[in-house]
Amino acid sequence: MSDLPILSIIIFLPLLGVLLLSIINSKSSGGERNLKQTALWVSTLNFVISIVMLINFDQSNVDFQFVENYFWINSGISYHIGIDGISILLIILTTFLMPICILASYESIKHSIKEYLIAFLILETLMIGVFCSLDLVLFYLFFEGGLIPMFLIIGIWGGDRRVYSTFKFFLFTLAGSVFMLLAIIAIYMDTGTTDIVYLLDYDLDHSLQYIFWLAFFASFAVKIPMWPVHTWLPDAHVEAPTAGSVILAGVLLKMAGYGFIRFSLGLFPVASSYFAPLIFTLSIIAIIYASLIALVQKDMKKLIAYSSVAHMGFVTLGIFTFTIQGIEGAMIQMISHGIVSAALFLCVGIVYDRIHTREIDRYGGLVNRMPVYAFVFMIFIMGSIGLPGTSGFIGEFLVLLAVFSVNTYFAVFATTGVVLAATYSLWLYRKVVFGSLVKEDLQDILDLSKREIIILFPLAFLTIFFGFYPQPLIDIIEPATINLISNISNDINLTESITQIESEH
Repeated sequence: MSDLPILSIIIFLPLLGVLLLSIINSKSSGGERNLKQTALWVSTLNFVISIVMLINFDQSNVDFQFVENYFWINSGISYHIGIDGISILLIILTTFLMPICILASYESIKHSIKEYLIAFLILETLMIGVFCSLDLVLFYLFFEGGLIPMFLIIGIWGGDRRVYSTFKFFLFTLAGSVFMLLAIIAIYMDTGTTDIVYLLDYDLDHSLQYIFWLAFFASFAVKIPMWPVHTWLPDAHVEAPTAGSVILAGVLLKMAGYGFIRFSLGLFPVASSYFAPLIFTLSIIAIIYASLIALVQKDMKKLIAYSSVAHMGFVTLGIFTFTIQGIEGAMIQMISHGIVSAALFLCVGIVYDRIHTREIDRYGGLVNRMPVYAFVFMIFIMGSIGLPGTSGFIGEFLVLLAVFSVNTYFAVFATTGVVLAATYSLWLYRKVVFGSLVKEDLQDILDLSKREIIILFPLAFLTIFFGFYPQPLIDIIEPATINLISNISNDINLTESITQIESEH
């Protein structure tokens, strides 16, 4: 496969699907069915190709693989793509969730179906491009380009307050990214290139590292999101269609976590070490604050949205421990959260399509009419809590282990987030699933359809599988993580040695 541009195929195949969708007459007999099936088959094919790529991925190689470097835009700026153990799993997560999103939209989207599917396929191209980019300018174009289709998905197919929510989402994320763009320009002016592979080995001036780190942090902190710039996320989730919430929680938040690992740690290790206490503090606040806010929510989607803020707090904690366990735990937490949170939003969407409300008090006793739904919902609730035997446990345990080795107090505070997660998650499950079936409009509610079983069961299987056997994930992540930690340690130790010599003289 060395001569096959497989990454470009995975990135741009969805755009071929866009072309096919654009020529299908949606108003003809069977037009809507053809649109949905075309989008589903294209996204499924992309997932299959990404699995082929994973099979051919050399887990022992710490260098970037499947590299393509051509189409020079300007001196020092190029179409340079490649993947390593840190990025490949996020690509697989993206291509895995996209067919699920399209299948989940079969019944819920009633108007402008062609445009809706086109927006999702374009979004897939942009999200995959983020994880493949080995040039800062290319990364920025993909990273910010994803705002546009998500803006349209929420703004056109969202709920009653969709306009407010979508502008809030767009302005928050765009404002933070302006600083990153300025930093990229400054890096180019200083080094003459935006090639990430070159910059990873380039010794940036330490005084500039602090400025660049803050500029990138402004973008990633909003996107992940961290406290106190998290307020756009609950509104966006509540108003987004179900598939929009799935891809927002499942992939879009992970782009910032990936950015912290690839750029904050990789390009600015000295600054990352200096600002680590700040990240720890903000992460702990996010975990506890968001969990407490989730406890008092009346809307199922908003509760899950605040839980996402708390769970991503564990991701940032793990990343900035500068330990193998911490970064591996953060990566596994991102994969697990991408699966579990996507499934939780799908579970909410399933009952919303039947009753047309997300108010928690409007439900109760669903186990009497929807036993299969209650069973899979329970698996995802357990995964969200981090119960041993689910994927959520592996990531959180590794992160807490790493944090404990760095600072015991931060570890204790972070652990309270686990307790609070159990509290609001079990409360949600009890209110919705257990109790007496007294609501009249719930008396005839139907259990999962075949389509919904096809959507949820793969997610349930992965939640359990990776909970008992996370080794496949670790085997892929670990070599790249060890290489990253080694490079960071060398840079930090060199800086400390230079500082000590200067102080002695």
